[in-house]
Amino acid sequence: MTDDGGSQPRQPRRPKMFAPGELDAQASGGVDPAEVSEIAHETAAVLVGTGRATDDPELTRRLVSLVDELGMATVAELWAGRPAVSLPGALWRLYAIHESVRRDAAGAAADYETGRLRAGVQHAIAGAAEPPSPEALRALVDAILTGVFDGDLAVALERAAAFCRIISIGRAYRADTHDGLDEDAAAAATRSAAALLDTAQDLERAAAAWRADSLT
Repeated sequence: MTDDGGSQPRQPRRPKMFAPGELDAQASGGVDPAEVSEIAHETAAVLVGTGRATDDPELTRRLVSLVDELGMATVAELWAGRPAVSLPGALWRLYAIHESVRRDAAGAAADYETGRLRAGVQHAIAGAAEPPSPEALRALVDAILTGVFDGDLAVALERAAAFCRIISIGRAYRADTHDGLDEDAAAAATRSAAALLDTAQDLERAAAAWRADSLT
């Protein structure tokens, strides 16, 4: 798209990364909130409905890689402001988790390795390979998001919730290792662990709503 003066097309902005659980502060200024809400819910319903109505693996792959096509900023603008227990709110959390692991798979793998040893059944629910290498963690979040379109959506949400709980445990232990040595790092890891736990609870509630046919 060009402006009225015929200038060169604008370059897309580099998408800003958001951590799961720290997602609801995004706002859509200057637009009717009711219209924003309607667009968010309609786009989420169309995306999920389209993905679940086809057996085309290439389309599923493109839906999983939606951030690559739209950019994280656009996905955030669409869905970040919606309630956690809503279809757009749940999708936003799933895509944010997916993107955060893609951006720092090594860090996620380290936290997962620490957390899984203390997470009990959550590791089985998440379904990660052992040991959870960066490649295995990327494959896991791909599989979770793929399940939104070709599996049981509630199960996909529960797997994502278990994943967040495990990472949260690992991150909390990482905070302990920084305690007394690097207070800023300890505080940041503690906040992130708490945010991930909130995200896990949101996803579990969304899964229950989907099963009750009330996730819209």
